[in-house]
Amino acid sequence: MKSHPQILDRILDAIREAKTICVVGHIRPDGDCIGSQLGLALALRAEGKKVVCWNQDSIPAKYRFLDPGHDFEKPRSGEKFDLVIATDCASFERLGKTAECIGKRKQLINIDHHESNTRYGDVNWISPREPSTGELIHRLLKTARWPITPPIADLLFTAVSTDTGSFQYPNTRPGSFHVGADLVTRGANLAKICDEVYQSFPLSRARLLKHVYSKFKLTHNDRIAYFWLKKADLTRTGAESNDTEGLIDHIRAIEPVIVACVFEEVEPELTRISLRSKNKDVNVSEICEQFGGGGHTAAAGARIPGRPMSIQRRVVAAIKKAINKAK
Repeated sequence: MKSHPQILDRILDAIREAKTICVVGHIRPDGDCIGSQLGLALALRAEGKKVVCWNQDSIPAKYRFLDPGHDFEKPRSGEKFDLVIATDCASFERLGKTAECIGKRKQLINIDHHESNTRYGDVNWISPREPSTGELIHRLLKTARWPITPPIADLLFTAVSTDTGSFQYPNTRPGSFHVGADLVTRGANLAKICDEVYQSFPLSRARLLKHVYSKFKLTHNDRIAYFWLKKADLTRTGAESNDTEGLIDHIRAIEPVIVACVFEEVEPELTRISLRSKNKDVNVSEICEQFGGGGHTAAAGARIPGRPMSIQRRVVAAIKKAINKAK
């Protein structure tokens, strides 16, 4: 596996010089973000650094088992850091409110695997070939020869597993299995992680699924599937916004569907879209970039201001165009 010795050396030099470090991640953190952020934070703390781990949003229920010590905190203004490290975050804006609280820093390091990364750090380690940021953090720890303890192994395994769709997405590379195997060897609790992340969800999520299956729509010869999630749907089912992660996979799995889309109401005139593609020639990151977002070829998102039905029309039209072009 090709490493990036110069960039890794620069990152490790910056870490060695720093006493106070803040590890940050993107809003609405997923498994890769949480695993990378906390895994790195625990490793840095073991090296004697004073570390805080900040995120604007709290950990979704299914990942809370990863943070028994409540190290994941809300950002506070006015603190100074020698070093800030952002993990799994494609742009400075995606840090949300955290961005406003990390101004007093000597250096910002940006470690990520999104192709759409805007390279906002003083040092940028961006590797879109990697299916997860967890793999990058694993390589960093191995290069530094820092111990990977069972709690760190749990965190990094969750990161790698969730961003590869449990090693099922086409972005999964042979190296992903090697990293997974190494982490299980080092004590990652496979049974517990798989049970918590994949085999256990609240009743509210089952109600949300009922909503998805009864309300989804198909268009363009059943090649586009989409559904809406309004705030009222969350209230009615007793779900939280972060319970919605992965719902899109249920309509993506419908056989003729090429692109699946979720429209989620953030405010009456602000909609969050999530897109998934099953065809390597239909790049949903490019579709989302038209609306100010981005992500990966097969999974991307955006936040779009405007009237809901107008947004739906524009997004569905852009997806149709991309599918037609891919023929």
